[in-house]
Amino acid sequence: MSEQTEIAETRDRYPHFLSIPTRWKDNDIYGHVNNVEYYSFFDTVICTYLIRAGGLDIHRAPVIGVAVESKCTFRRSIAFPDVVEAGLRIGRLGNSSARYEIGLFREGEAEIAAHGYFVHVFVTRDTQKPVPIPAGIRSALERITVG
Repeated sequence: MSEQTEIAETRDRYPHFLSIPTRWKDNDIYGHVNNVEYYSFFDTVICTYLIRAGGLDIHRAPVIGVAVESKCTFRRSIAFPDVVEAGLRIGRLGNSSARYEIGLFREGEAEIAAHGYFVHVFVTRDTQKPVPIPAGIRSALERITVG
């Protein structure tokens, strides 16, 4: 989808939210959160959801998700001490992969600050070979799948 035809990203398009406080160290010398931190917010909302809703044991699970693709589009600045409200949805759910779509909003604001996606391929921890998404995680991802 081109930037000209992009659908407006609004809070109601995300079925799950996580509040993430910014930290002093997140700001760069220009006085706003550095771009690399936005990917950390993406990773935080995804992993927290997988742990809490999907039952992922990050230390012992035989199957884990590895990032194979990501993108972020920046719309507005975020700065410490803002609280980020990270919206999460699944845009595509495959046999062994999921495309997470994330919207970052400043606390209480309707206008999106950034949005993007992250693709995980689920693999065995030992071999790193793709495998079907485990049932508990799949069920959690299905609950926030859109479209």
